[in-house]
Amino acid sequence: MDLKKLYENIGEHLDKEVILEGWIRNHRKQKEFGFIDFYDGTCFKSIQVVYDNKLSNFDFISKLRVGSAIKVVGVLSKSIGSGQDYEVIARDIILLGDCPEDYPIQPKRHTREFLREVAYLRPRTNLFQAVFRVRSVAAFAIHSYFQNNGYVYFHAPIITASDCEGAGEMFQVTTLDLNKVNGKPDYSRDFFGKPANLTVSGQLQAETFALAYKKTYTFGPTFRAENSNTKTHASEFWMIEPEIAFCDLKGDMDIMEEMLKYVVKYVLDNCPDEMLFLDKFVENGLINKLKNLINSNFVRVTHEEVIRILKEAKVKFEFTPEYGEDIAKEHEKYITEYFNGPVFITDWPKDIKAFYMKLNPDGKTVAAVDLEVPGAGELMGGSQREEDYDKLVNRMKELNMPTDGMEWYLNLRKYGGCVHSGFGMGFERLLIYLTGVENIRDVIPYPRTPGNCDY
Repeated sequence: MDLKKLYENIGEHLDKEVILEGWIRNHRKQKEFGFIDFYDGTCFKSIQVVYDNKLSNFDFISKLRVGSAIKVVGVLSKSIGSGQDYEVIARDIILLGDCPEDYPIQPKRHTREFLREVAYLRPRTNLFQAVFRVRSVAAFAIHSYFQNNGYVYFHAPIITASDCEGAGEMFQVTTLDLNKVNGKPDYSRDFFGKPANLTVSGQLQAETFALAYKKTYTFGPTFRAENSNTKTHASEFWMIEPEIAFCDLKGDMDIMEEMLKYVVKYVLDNCPDEMLFLDKFVENGLINKLKNLINSNFVRVTHEEVIRILKEAKVKFEFTPEYGEDIAKEHEKYITEYFNGPVFITDWPKDIKAFYMKLNPDGKTVAAVDLEVPGAGELMGGSQREEDYDKLVNRMKELNMPTDGMEWYLNLRKYGGCVHSGFGMGFERLLIYLTGVENIRDVIPYPRTPGNCDY
């Protein structure tokens, strides 16, 4: 039996025999009896297993070590001790998998830095039991939202010849023997016959499906060869990227807001024990923060208006806000506090945004949007895509971007093109917001960062 099913039907099993299989998280031994903190990973809760010296193998059980896999046969009872409502009175405890004394995950507080060094064991701790359960549930919620709203799930290619962001920070994929390459590689002899890279975004390919299915979304890994060691950057991370035909920037923002609220509510509803733990031990006030977001009306304000507000602020910023330029973390924080909630910042200067974004009539800004949320800053970014063929080609020329190899993307504007929009959300960025765990290395199972590719 699973602990999850046991707790869901506790009355049905009370005072009856149960059989559980799982692991020892803690073991308190005394002369005539002992207590095992037992968990099996099916839910966040553990259960206390009580045994005494009436058992024929009492001495053997009392020597069982933390981390060992065991089978427990016993009776579920109301607990007479403090700290728990129920416990299992053991009739037998069978060792299924031993664990040595030097097992790294002992019942004490471990630093997150230490747990990264044993990342293959950290899911056994309370913190990461909570974090990765939330990750799983949030992923399901994202799929549920889009599937329930008629979107087609599009599997974007991992290997691509196109650079969606135009930044050039891509991992190259090759079968050429780099030890034998002198000078410029001859890509005609490579596997694909031309340069290929790991994707930084599935957006461009997703647009092709949006113009066939009307609504589509990607949810998969993306890669950035950016030598950054901040708490919010990783070389491999997951992205959610919807694309919607016949949708302008206003409609795009409506979907962004609705989706985020749906996912946050779903996590709160389906991970109550995990969220209480994270609220208590990771970020005090986390649940209230998330509930406030669900009940907020997201403000919509232009980039120009944001800069004006920042310039008029009675605050000395480290970085001076300027028209035509990006905003810093401190500016994001001020703006969400100024409006006391989430803020959509729209109509960004074209020179700091991607080539595919819809040029506004002023010729200076694009129909782009970033969503800023209290306590996390930027959470999502989106735009109306440029549907005018000539304007898109001219924009690529302005940025010295080659059109060769991009004919398929440009042709979308010729073959029944229409107004369409989309957005992207880094899944790990969302998880940082949902869990209060501030480092991206602690919300992805095996982080890939500069100099780190373990496991």
